[in-house]
Amino acid sequence: MSVSELTELGAEVEAWIANDPDARTRTELTNLLQSALDTVDDYRHDAIRAELRDRFTGPLQFGTAGLRGRMAAGPNRMNRAVVIRAAAGLAAYLREAVGDAGHPPRIVVGYDARHNSRTFAVDSAAVFTAAGLDVVILDHALPTPVLAFAVRHLDADAGVMVTASHNPPADNGYKVYLGGRVVSDSGQGAQIVPPYDAGIAAHIDAAPGAVAVPRADAGWRTAGPGLLAAYLGAVGSLADDGAPRRLSIVATPLHGVGGAVLEQVLRAAGYHDVFMVPEQFEPDPDFPTVAFPNPEEPGAIDLALAYAQTLGADLVIANDPDADRCAIAVKDVRSVLDRQRNTSPETAISEGWRMLHGDEVGALLGELVASEQAPGSGALASSIVSSRLLARIAAAHGLSHAATLTGFKWISRVDGLVFGYEEALGYCVDPGQVRDKDGISAALRIVGLADRLKADGRTLIDALDDLARAHDLHLTDQLAARYADVSQIPVTMQTLRGAPPTLLGGSPVTELVDLSDGVDGLPPTDGLRLLTADGTRVVVRPSGTEPKVKCYLEVILPVGETATHNELTAVRHAARTRLNAVIADMSVALGL
Repeated sequence: MSVSELTELGAEVEAWIANDPDARTRTELTNLLQSALDTVDDYRHDAIRAELRDRFTGPLQFGTAGLRGRMAAGPNRMNRAVVIRAAAGLAAYLREAVGDAGHPPRIVVGYDARHNSRTFAVDSAAVFTAAGLDVVILDHALPTPVLAFAVRHLDADAGVMVTASHNPPADNGYKVYLGGRVVSDSGQGAQIVPPYDAGIAAHIDAAPGAVAVPRADAGWRTAGPGLLAAYLGAVGSLADDGAPRRLSIVATPLHGVGGAVLEQVLRAAGYHDVFMVPEQFEPDPDFPTVAFPNPEEPGAIDLALAYAQTLGADLVIANDPDADRCAIAVKDVRSVLDRQRNTSPETAISEGWRMLHGDEVGALLGELVASEQAPGSGALASSIVSSRLLARIAAAHGLSHAATLTGFKWISRVDGLVFGYEEALGYCVDPGQVRDKDGISAALRIVGLADRLKADGRTLIDALDDLARAHDLHLTDQLAARYADVSQIPVTMQTLRGAPPTLLGGSPVTELVDLSDGVDGLPPTDGLRLLTADGTRVVVRPSGTEPKVKCYLEVILPVGETATHNELTAVRHAARTRLNAVIADMSVALGL
C-alpha cells in the first residue's frame, strides 16, 4: 500500500470512527490506523495494513443470509455501527412496504448467547422503536426456531435474529424474516429471498452514519414467558402418543442456547432417561470444548458419543448453537466392520457409534411425515444438493416433491409444504408453526420414531434399510475445501468450469449443468451439477455461510425388495467404495 493510498484510506477510517457510537470499537480502529501509519517492521507492516484494507473493502453485504461476519470495527465487520444502520434500513423498508394503513409495522427481535448478541438486539429494538415500529424483543437468549415461531405467532411483519448459528466464536450475524403484511404467500414467516433482500439493502445504503440514526431509550415490549410456553406447546403437540417412552438419550447443545429448551421438550413428552452433556450444557460464546461449534465438523460430538457409549444410550442428539439444526448419532454395527474394530482403540466410534448423515435423517423424517399424509395432500421439499431419495419417498405416498435452491429461505416457500429438509442437518417438520428449520422439533420427532422402533427390537439403521429396499440405496457424502483467502473461491469455481472431470468413479460424465444459468425453473445460483452414466451425481457450490467450496456427492445402487441384512451390507460397502472413488476424483479436480 503506497503512502497516498494509506492517506486516502486513513481519511475513510477517520470518517468511520466519527460515526461509530461504540467507544470500544472507535478505540480499536484508532489504534489499528495508528499502527498502520507507525509500523516499520516489514511483516507487521504488511499484516496490519492488509487487515485495515480488508475492513474497508466495502460494507458487509446484506443479502439473503442477512448479515454475517467477524466481530470487529469497520464497515466490513459485524459491530454496533453496522447493526444500527442495518436496523435503520430495515425499519425504513418496513414502513414503505406496509404503509400507514392500520397499525405500524410489528417486528420481533431475538438473540442467542454469542458475544454482543444482546447488545446488537437492544440496539436494533432502539432503532425500530424510534422509527415508529411496534417492537417486541425476546426476554432472554433463545434458539432461532423460537424467533421464527414468534414471527407467525405474534403476526409480526418482520423478525430479526441476532446469531451466527454454527460459525466460529469470533463471528456474529443478523437474520431477517418477513411475514404479516409484507409477505402473505407460502413464504410468510420465512427468511428473506430476492427481491426483498435488495430492497432492504438499498434502504441500508441510504441510512445515515450510525451516530445520526435515532435510537429510543425505551418503548419496546418484552416477550414474557408466555411466548416460550406457546412454542413449547406447539413442539410438544408433535410427540408420538403411541411411543412407549423407553428410549435413553444423550444430548448436547454444543455450548449454545438450545440445551434447556430441548430438555424441557423431551421431559414434557415423557422422556426421563435424558442425559445432557454437562460440559456443553450452559451457553458459552467461546465454545471451549469444540474447535468449530458445528455438529458436522469432525470431533464436535465426540464428547456426547463418549457419554453415550459409557451410559449405554440408544440415541445421541446434538444441536448447533442456535438450535435450528439437529444431528443424530446411533450405534451401527456396520461401522464396526468399516473401522476394523480389532485394530482400533476402544472408543465410541470404534464401538460403532456414528452420526447419521443429514440425508439419512431427512429420509427418515420424510418417510415418517409422508406416511401421515393422505395422497395428494401436501408436498415434500429438499434442496438441490440433498439426496434424490426424498423425491422417491414422496412419489410412493402420492405426494409432490420440490427441489429448491440451497437454504430454508427457499425450502420453506414451497406451496403445500408438509416437510422439508437440507442435508446440512436442517429439518422443517411443522411448517405451519415454524417456517424454517427447527432442531428442537426435529429431535422430538426422530426420538418418537427411534422409540417405536426400539419397542419392536429395531433401530433407525433398520428403518434406513427398509428405505433402501423400497427405493434403492442412496449413499451421500460431502467434500469441502476451506479457504483462508476467500478470493480463491471464485477462482476455484472458474477453474472447474473450464476443466471439469470427464470421469467420476470410473463412470463417464454425461451431463454438466451450470446452475448459474438457472435450471429446472430455479433462479440462477453459483454452482455446477455433474451426472454420470451410472447415475452418480455431484453438485459443487460455494458455501453461503462459510469460506468453503462444497461438493455434494451421491451414488445410487439397486437393492432388492427382499434383500437380507448381509446383502444390504454388501451393497453399502460397494456404494462406499464407489463414493470414495468419486471423492478422490473431485479432490483432484479441485486441486486439493
